[in-house]
Amino acid sequence: MMNYSHKVILAPMVRIGTLPMRLLALDYGADIVYSEELIDWKLLRSLRVENDVLGTVDYIDQTDGTIIFRTCPREQKQVVLQMGTCCAERALKVAKMVENDVAGIDVNMGCPKKFSVDGGMGVALLSQPEKAHNILSTLVNSVSVPVTCKIRIFPDLEATLKLCRKLASTGIAAIAVHGRTRDERPQHANHNDVLQAISQGLDIPVIANGGSKEMECYEDIARFRGETGCSSVMLARAAEWNCSIFRPEGKLPLDDVIKAYLKYAVDYDNAPANTKYCVQNMLRELQETPRGKKFLESQTLEQICAIWDMGDYCREKQLEYKVRGLRGRREVIPASLSPPTKKCRLDEDIVELQCAFLRSVYANDVDLPKSKLLIWARKNGLGQPRYDTQQRDKLFKSVLTLNGSKYSSSCWEKNKRWAEQGAALVCLCSLGVVSMETLIQNGSLR
Repeated sequence: MMNYSHKVILAPMVRIGTLPMRLLALDYGADIVYSEELIDWKLLRSLRVENDVLGTVDYIDQTDGTIIFRTCPREQKQVVLQMGTCCAERALKVAKMVENDVAGIDVNMGCPKKFSVDGGMGVALLSQPEKAHNILSTLVNSVSVPVTCKIRIFPDLEATLKLCRKLASTGIAAIAVHGRTRDERPQHANHNDVLQAISQGLDIPVIANGGSKEMECYEDIARFRGETGCSSVMLARAAEWNCSIFRPEGKLPLDDVIKAYLKYAVDYDNAPANTKYCVQNMLRELQETPRGKKFLESQTLEQICAIWDMGDYCREKQLEYKVRGLRGRREVIPASLSPPTKKCRLDEDIVELQCAFLRSVYANDVDLPKSKLLIWARKNGLGQPRYDTQQRDKLFKSVLTLNGSKYSSSCWEKNKRWAEQGAALVCLCSLGVVSMETLIQNGSLR
């Protein structure tokens, strides 16, 4: 059973707390790592899959093939899944789904974002203490792993202490407290005195959060713990900016951290968009440098890795995974689909290639596949291409008709425009206007 006393913890962070960042934090010295907040109903529509190629356990959204939660044996005894919920019944169903794959379950009662609050989650639960108490009690009494919650403070100290005592009475293993109110943001001072009062008033471990602004090195973590009197410390932004802050020996150069992160991103087939987001948050003002600007133009994982001289590693690993049978999101046909918004029949008369549209490949709008195809078609007297697009939940696929022939990409794209560009690319390739070698070189043809 995991112990929450005297620990240094990676906080739950939206889009940051995915598997590569969690593993990196463990490498550098974090004792416990939290996932990003995962919404209960989203997990409930997922399918648990053991990924033999990556050696991971994946919870895959059955509507669009995306990975909701990915974990691996390396972190199993140290990873806490943070859940966004406002319903004890749903929370319990999720907890029973994942309890054998994680070391703990946390209920998010501290997120002040509109999405959470409007859904009755996050800080909305703090104004409904009975509901919050019921959710925690249900979990504590029914799952085999420790249960915790993460909250924010009230402007009134006594109200804060009263709530903390009520939540602690459910039998939770620890409580994490962000030392700001629901309306305060990072520019406001963290209320370390309130954290100290909470720590003194409870018999369970209290995890201090909110001190990243004053954390430049590992020694600052111990100082923050001393100022708050809490059992443990949870880091968010300080770890997001340079995860090696967990190293007692001192922080590493940022390039070293980025390379270590990218290796995990490649090894665990992390989504390029998520990888880019995490690296952006490490670079911060360095995005304005020539290399930073080049990075901002990147789109694929290989393009990102190439900026840090890891392009060959990425290509070799992706080829290895492909040979071993790994299927990416673009190749996954969702298992459970809502009715298409437009009917679009895919049959043997359609020329289809696995051709992804990569926006970063094209310098300007004239070079885009649709623009190039339209110019070519008019020049050859073939009229205007017609696009018929179908939507399946959050993904799109388009069939292009030109001169009586039909073309489509087998890749499902994230929006209608990109699906049409993908279909145009297949058409251009089939007609010989764009060579297959060119598409292979820029990563569009899979």
